Amino acid sequence: MTRVLLLFAAALFWGCSPVGENISTTAIAVLPMPVSNNAVTTVVVGDRQFVVSFAGLGPGKSHSDTLDATFVLDSVTAEWRETAALPGGVGRLAAVAVSVGELAYVFGGYTVATDGTEVSMPFVHSFNPASEEFVALARMPVPVDDAVAVTYLDRYIYLISGWHDLGNVNLVQRYDVLTDGWEQATPIPGSALFGHAGGVVGNRMVYCDGVLVHANADRSRDFVASDACFLGIIDISDDRRIDWRRLPSHPGLPRYRMAAAGIPSLNGVLFIGGSESPYNYDGIGYNGEPSDPAPGGLLFELEDSSWRVLPIAGAATMDHRGLVPFRDHWLTVGGMKTGQQVSDGVIAYTLE
Repeated sequence: MTRVLLLFAAALFWGCSPVGENISTTAIAVLPMPVSNNAVTTVVVGDRQFVVSFAGLGPGKSHSDTLDATFVLDSVTAEWRETAALPGGVGRLAAVAVSVGELAYVFGGYTVATDGTEVSMPFVHSFNPASEEFVALARMPVPVDDAVAVTYLDRYIYLISGWHDLGNVNLVQRYDVLTDGWEQATPIPGSALFGHAGGVVGNRMVYCDGVLVHANADRSRDFVASDACFLGIIDISDDRRIDWRRLPSHPGLPRYRMAAAGIPSLNGVLFIGGSESPYNYDGIGYNGEPSDPAPGGLLFELEDSSWRVLPIAGAATMDHRGLVPFRDHWLTVGGMKTGQQVSDGVIAYTLE
């Protein structure tokens, strides 16, 4: 936004758990076009799975390349199709999506005007990938983009921090899919962020990294990478209350716009890719230098609050809005490759 191979040895150096797995990669059906910074989620209907991609940035990487496109991958056909456009009549970046039941929910994002002005969008929609229909829902009380979204009890969706028009907010906004209503949950205890990543397992959610705003005495503010990680434990008697706790930072430098998800079978949260140099939407860093993706994966294990560094074969990617399940894999959908090249690739990751 305009706001001003990891090795086994690394695990030993940084004091995290020994690496017990590698991650293998397989390319599957490519998107209809290259797209980055798109909101992604998986919807399960019986034995059928749909991966949905909303909005994002096209290969030109200019304000005119922001998209309102919706793409759906169907497990029956194993092919992508373009469906109804995301409502609103304008392309947007940094939206976020999750699924509850047989619907996808997509939140926010921001628009980019010809003069570079960015506006956070308040829109919330559900999407049925089988019927290809959108339904407008209650708008966000505070519109955010570049937030983290997690679900709880197949009912509640939490939006964690994010950017609102002119700055980051420390809010945790909770949406109830049954009542179509919003309430504020316990705010995050650390700095407000955008471009962070995280996931949830049961009532425990984790988020890491992102970018904070640093004020200076003698010049304009800076946008600084954060290495902070936090665990939030949702109170089972009052889901608005969250017990936030500081976690150890992961090995290596902080990362921006990683793909991440909670993985119940591992009792942990998996992070893949991202960049060690925060950047504007075109992939050029806030320091004026081109940003490139960081290789490898990171697994935070909830049982003992430890990190694993997971080597990954294949090209690294960045500029993701989620890591989504599909069959026995976890997918990144599009993103940017080295050289800030917008990708149409869909990569399936498997822990071995």
